[in-house]
Amino acid sequence: MVLLRKRLTFAVIAYFISISMSSFAQTKDFSKDLFAQYAQYKESAITHRRFKHKDLVPLIKQLPFEKQVVGKSFEERDLYQIKLGNGKTKILLWSQMHGDEPTATMALLDIFRFFQAKNDGFDALRESILTNTTLYFVPMLNPDGAERYQRRTATEIDMNRDALRFQTPEGALLKKLQDELSPEFSFNLHDKNTRYSAGRSDKQATVSFLATSFDFERSWNPARTSAMQVICRMSESLQNFIPGHLGRWNDEHEPRAFGDNVAKWGSSLILIESGGYKEDTEKQFIRKLNFVAILTGLQAIAEKSYTHYTLATYEALPNNERYLYDLLIRNAEFDYKGKIVIKDIAIDLIEKNTRNATGFTIKSVIEDMGDLSTFWGIKEIDATGLRVRPLAYFPELIKTYTLSKEDIQDKELNLDEKANFVLTKGNEVKYVIVNGQIK
Repeated sequence: MVLLRKRLTFAVIAYFISISMSSFAQTKDFSKDLFAQYAQYKESAITHRRFKHKDLVPLIKQLPFEKQVVGKSFEERDLYQIKLGNGKTKILLWSQMHGDEPTATMALLDIFRFFQAKNDGFDALRESILTNTTLYFVPMLNPDGAERYQRRTATEIDMNRDALRFQTPEGALLKKLQDELSPEFSFNLHDKNTRYSAGRSDKQATVSFLATSFDFERSWNPARTSAMQVICRMSESLQNFIPGHLGRWNDEHEPRAFGDNVAKWGSSLILIESGGYKEDTEKQFIRKLNFVAILTGLQAIAEKSYTHYTLATYEALPNNERYLYDLLIRNAEFDYKGKIVIKDIAIDLIEKNTRNATGFTIKSVIEDMGDLSTFWGIKEIDATGLRVRPLAYFPELIKTYTLSKEDIQDKELNLDEKANFVLTKGNEVKYVIVNGQIK
């Protein structure tokens, strides 16, 4: 009898493994084709990060999908929900709950265009997603913050720390949608600091994922496990395009955060964080990566092809770390009363909104100096044999770059100050650094 039970158990396990592997084998990987053909779906009306609610609304209104105003922001801006599909599995996706994190909102606009297309080689993918899932999108959950291009709402509350008190109308709406829809999966779409590295490396963490924890013990239940498995599929697809630039966000439990609470409320919460990529200031390439990752994730959910992934695959993603500066100058020589001291110089570039937050200026900051050999720069200069000298000693450069009095200080470099200086070899100027940027 015991032997019979064991044989039956192994037979059942083998059956389910064969079903799972069969499903996986039948799933076509569209990610490379989506990446290659992305240009035809990109919403051309939005090409920069600092777009406003007034730019978004006309694009939503012209969509041929079911859509409705489901709430209003504190400043009475309409919050829209767009519905696609009629499948059993409900999925809720929201973007820009932080007003200065718009990358995924742009990608959602591209995804809306994708679902309107046909006869492009993706009809089977669209049919699979829309037949097996029902999608609910809430783009730009924090339009008041987007108006100011700031993280917080109009009432200066971080909405992602308002999942207990619900003092923001936008956060209260998100809770209402979670209660009414009871989505099996939820996508929480964010941006993050561009200076995060993928582990201890010189690579920016361009896209990072997290299956959010729902308790302080960081326990795993079926819902969190499913989120983790879908993330494995999405990260696998992006490895084709940004190898080494993928990361995993810290899963320390934050009881006030929406992602943690959505997971606690029973949904498989998938967090996507869009970081930085070299020369992608307006995040148009990362927008493309979001487009591919989200559609790949939706396909994995629709076809249940994610089930074979394991925790080991997820944990192989490197943690987000802070080992990057915008500019790192290595081995520069400083002259202290005739004695030469070698130091590295770490510089960050901080964006400052212009009027009405339609653009930005850059303010540089010298973050650190000394031995920075365990860090990297998104841009680097090897200054071996080069001397650091103040700009004030070079009147011809002051004229060339139209520098202000603040920019031409004649003192040594100091921490927390603007980065303006010259690197010379003898009397020859090798590099000019103006406001932290290489000229």
